[in-house]
Amino acid sequence: MKPRLNPFAAAPATMQALLDLGAKATESGLEKNLLELVKMRASQINGCANCIHMHGKEAMKAGETAERLLLLDAFRESPLYTARERAALAWTEALTRVAETHGSDEDYQALQAEFSPEEQVKLTLMIITINAWNRFAIGFRFVHPVDQPVGQAA
Repeated sequence: MKPRLNPFAAAPATMQALLDLGAKATESGLEKNLLELVKMRASQINGCANCIHMHGKEAMKAGETAERLLLLDAFRESPLYTARERAALAWTEALTRVAETHGSDEDYQALQAEFSPEEQVKLTLMIITINAWNRFAIGFRFVHPVDQPVGQAA
């Protein structure tokens, strides 16, 4: 895959606005590991390799385990996630797939049970932000760093 365009070079002020929005969402006071799980899950749904790579590393820095990251796609079936995490991840899926889900009442009720109204807004801002980043990264073909050469065992 070859990059198409560097949006940071093409429109630095616009990209700075997105960086600022991301910083605001990250500094919301919500748990760092929760935010990284949300970023990872939205990026998995959207198929954004660059963002999965980045946020997998960030999640591990925030204390996430490889086991929880590997099971993230199956968070509903795994006992490794709290009710709060499940609610956030279900809301992430609902908003990332909004054309299909229309932000279901069931997912919103789970969100309400675990998050205050202010936290709901902050979490939703993070979901919006990572979905925007996924679209930039996929659309312009951001290429993630290769930590280990292809074909070599870990």
